[in-house]
Amino acid sequence: MRPAALSGPPPGGATADTGVATAATARAHARAVVREEWNTPSRTARDEDVIDLLLVVSELVTNAIRHGGGLAGFEVEVADAGVRLLVHDHSEAAPRSSAGAAPPGHRVSGYGWPLVLRLAVEVAVERRPGGGKTIDVLVPLRSVPTGADVHDRG
Repeated sequence: MRPAALSGPPPGGATADTGVATAATARAHARAVVREEWNTPSRTARDEDVIDLLLVVSELVTNAIRHGGGLAGFEVEVADAGVRLLVHDHSEAAPRSSAGAAPPGHRVSGYGWPLVLRLAVEVAVERRPGGGKTIDVLVPLRSVPTGADVHDRG
């Protein structure tokens, strides 16, 4: 497990230890964990799965910042099936899905949560004892096929 923060953010907004304070820094942290801990000499994550992971990271961290009273912590855990993300914020309100299209000229939000639900294989929202919530998701990663995994159809 690679916690980016285990408590509230220090002054300046960065979370403890890794400096995760934005979606961009959270994506960089998650990408580094995949590269350094999930990938092995015999297993490398597929690019399209890493892109899905980074999209989920962006949505969850952006939602914590915009709607959750700020990012209270960000953790990345490596699992056999992929990567588990734990995003902590300061709000107890559960995420909501958008109910449909907005009228022309109106700003639309609320489409990120359905995307998270589609890309993650496990999703849990739990209240934190000191207030706020944690969103816990498992994003699957598949290995790039190796020479032994690819069959010649010739």
